[in-house]
Amino acid sequence: MATIFRKELSDHFASTRFLITFALVLMVAVVTTSMVGAHLREALEGMAKPSHVFLMLFTTSGQFFSLVQFIAFFGPLIGIILGFDAINRERNDNTLSKLVSQPIFRDAVINGKFLAGIVTVTLMLASLLLLITGLGLLTVGVVPGWEEAGRLAVYLLVSIAYVSFWMGLAILFSILFRSLATSALAAVALWIFFAFFIGFAADLVAHALAPVANARDAEQMVANQRVADAASLASPVVLYSQATSTILDPFRRTRQNLVMVGPMEKFSMDRFRNPLPLGQSILVVVPYLSLMIGLILACFGASYLTFLRQEIRST
Repeated sequence: MATIFRKELSDHFASTRFLITFALVLMVAVVTTSMVGAHLREALEGMAKPSHVFLMLFTTSGQFFSLVQFIAFFGPLIGIILGFDAINRERNDNTLSKLVSQPIFRDAVINGKFLAGIVTVTLMLASLLLLITGLGLLTVGVVPGWEEAGRLAVYLLVSIAYVSFWMGLAILFSILFRSLATSALAAVALWIFFAFFIGFAADLVAHALAPVANARDAEQMVANQRVADAASLASPVVLYSQATSTILDPFRRTRQNLVMVGPMEKFSMDRFRNPLPLGQSILVVVPYLSLMIGLILACFGASYLTFLRQEIRST
């Protein structure tokens, strides 16, 4: 497995598509962070710096989107590019049969490819986060504290798991489909649905299960929104967006988008609106993190079992 891991890792870093993808992601992230940093510096000039201002570099939208939104929508493409031809490329080049004819177990092949992809994603996202952090220090002029550094570290781990899920899904399609184009299109089709059309599907489910007969009825509106939020959790994009927005926003105290509060609750929330500690923010998003880890394990397990049971013959 170590030999396959090193070979796959060298192939990833030597491939032109990886370099182009990383350069594109880095360019967009640097431009977005520079615009947000310049805007924050102008807005905070002559004012006392608020707490957790450094995290606003990642959550504040520039001209188009924030860095968190960019990774949520386009991070899956990184995983898809790394994994859509992991197995069928070997099969089409007639190297897979030669590989398994050696004293190498099949599980070493799939494990080595998956681990090489995870390390590649980790190095890419970690270098991107460090570069943006350094750029933020230059533009905003605020040094992040230990609390903010911890939140960024948790955000990095969640992002690695998120991109690794899409890579595992692409590897599964590369096992199921012999054609490179088919495996890539299947992964991209799922990404488009979960990223852009899950909201429409969640609204249809909410209107079917919890219809709103009276638009002035607050209870019906809340029930409809809760059903829509629950249905949207089928999307890994929504899971990642909700988890990271809560981790990077210490003032966010709930996962729900619509909450009914009375006058006394609203007064208490306004009066005691202090940032949550990192541990409390993690507890808020534990359900999302558990679902995301479950999706990764299910996807990799399906890839593992399918590959072990497939027939491999030379052509």
